[in-house]
Amino acid sequence: MCGIVGYVGPQSALDVVMAGLKRLEYRGYDSAGVAVLADGGLATAKRAGKLVNLDKELSEHPLPSAATGIGHTRWATHGGPTDANAHPHLDNAGRVAVVHNGIIENFAPLRAELAERGHELPSETDTEVVAHLLAEEYSACADLAEAMRLVCGRLEGAFTLVAVHADAPDVVVGARRNSPLVVGVGEGEYFLASDVAAFIAHTRSAVELGQDQVVELRRDGVTVTGFDGTPADVRSYHVDWDASAAEKSGYASFMLKEIAEQPKAVADTLLGRIDGSGTLSLDEVRIPAAVLREVDKVVVVACGTAFHAGLIAKYAIEHWTRIPCEVELASEFRYRDPILDQQTLVVAISQSGETMDTLMALRHAREQGARVLAICNTNGSTIPRESDAVLYTHAGPEVAVASTKAFLTQLVACYLVALYLGQVRGTKYGDEIRDVVRDLSGISGAVERVLETMDPVRELARSLAHKNTVLFLGRHVGHPVALEGALKLKELAYMHAEGFAAGELKHGPIALIEEDLPVVVVVPSPRGRSVLHDKIVSNIQEIRARGARTVVIAEEGDEAVVPYADHLVRIPVTPTLLQPLVATVPLQVFACELATARGNEVDQPRNLAKSVTVE
Repeated sequence: MCGIVGYVGPQSALDVVMAGLKRLEYRGYDSAGVAVLADGGLATAKRAGKLVNLDKELSEHPLPSAATGIGHTRWATHGGPTDANAHPHLDNAGRVAVVHNGIIENFAPLRAELAERGHELPSETDTEVVAHLLAEEYSACADLAEAMRLVCGRLEGAFTLVAVHADAPDVVVGARRNSPLVVGVGEGEYFLASDVAAFIAHTRSAVELGQDQVVELRRDGVTVTGFDGTPADVRSYHVDWDASAAEKSGYASFMLKEIAEQPKAVADTLLGRIDGSGTLSLDEVRIPAAVLREVDKVVVVACGTAFHAGLIAKYAIEHWTRIPCEVELASEFRYRDPILDQQTLVVAISQSGETMDTLMALRHAREQGARVLAICNTNGSTIPRESDAVLYTHAGPEVAVASTKAFLTQLVACYLVALYLGQVRGTKYGDEIRDVVRDLSGISGAVERVLETMDPVRELARSLAHKNTVLFLGRHVGHPVALEGALKLKELAYMHAEGFAAGELKHGPIALIEEDLPVVVVVPSPRGRSVLHDKIVSNIQEIRARGARTVVIAEEGDEAVVPYADHLVRIPVTPTLLQPLVATVPLQVFACELATARGNEVDQPRNLAKSVTVE
């Protein structure tokens, strides 16, 4: 949620900031604003709605030329998406400008204190109190970084703050607690952003900030300290993708591009994972093999699409390692007092590495003595840094809010984690691991073949654009696929969609079946789960007998489903546990095309944010 950009250097700060905000549009927002330091003062502009509204304001009322500036795209929490509530927020004298991502939980008493001291706070936001507090502290110490440290000591909650002061024209200061902020290092210029995508066109050199740290950017360098003022150690890293990776490359939307990138993303996730002897390796494992051999329970925590990846991981982990595995919604995890100990391995899945619900679940698990392994796509993010082991998916940037290639690469990573545990614990031999990895390596080509045959799926989606409801059914690993298919339709098409375990149909959901209702059925392979296959064919017959329109996803050569499929979507033959990697793709295409036919913005669905950094 919320995009933040800050800049100090020789270029036009406004141009750099606006370009950065455009690259962060994928995060989801409902207002935007900028502030620049020029002519001894602050100049600002902000507007509710999309960046085009801010662009229009800037063309009609240009800001002065400046070399220092900050910008923000806001996702409303405290107060609606109005011009007044948009960031940046200023103090009453107009000397301090602040942008903020997160929530200041104790803003109400702070606001009351400021009001008693005569401050006027015209917005409804929690952010505005920070600008006023910074102004007070700066008037006493004349050091913006020190003022930020003092203010952060009074704040409760999760926040990223970036501020400038008219009396410090070549300084940008930032602070982070439980919310992302990264430094970009250029030649005589420096950047601050909530995501490297904001400055990737200028530099691929970055510095990650730790928890409870304040950063000061000047033209001659960067200084990082803790909230207590002590110097902080930081880690520099190189971003392994460039600006072109975050462009549409001729596709009508980022989602279409990212769906098309899935064969390469799957292959990249597998690169370098296994040597000639069949030994599997992850990216960063700081858990001794002896500790992993003592693990007696695995708990997967995740949200949304990543949660569905976790549900599939459960089948692989239990099948290949014989360790009991639970899958938990991260948003519920720590509130139900879960049973964890030193023999528990928690697997935290997050595309951004900043998902607040998952981060809080991770921290709770570590407080109880559990070890944590992270599956993540973002180098340098918080969740990998706070975990005991990391497996990066290497999917490249995913800009569309609704996840596609991140999901498939998370699945591959989950399979690799399951195999790694099997290797360490001796439940899988090297030749067995090689066989599974060989099967995984073939998935990239299988996904490519699926994508080449999607025209009938697109045509079907367009024909169903007027429908109000679609149901999804699946068994075994097909059940999480059905859940993911339903979620994609909710996210993109704003339709009522539900995913069910097909065996539960007769226990209630069959009451929903009516004439011409579209029902998508993910059919397991008759080779690997013949009993389940026969049962789901019976389910298809049951719903078709009640007038539903059946959309059947079945592997090539499965003829048993043909008489009962109004629409048949073929997928390549794959091992049972790996089928979600190909079965999910038609559902992504279906949701994207149906949403487009309804006139929706598929890259930025309403009310959604790419990175959910508040609980």
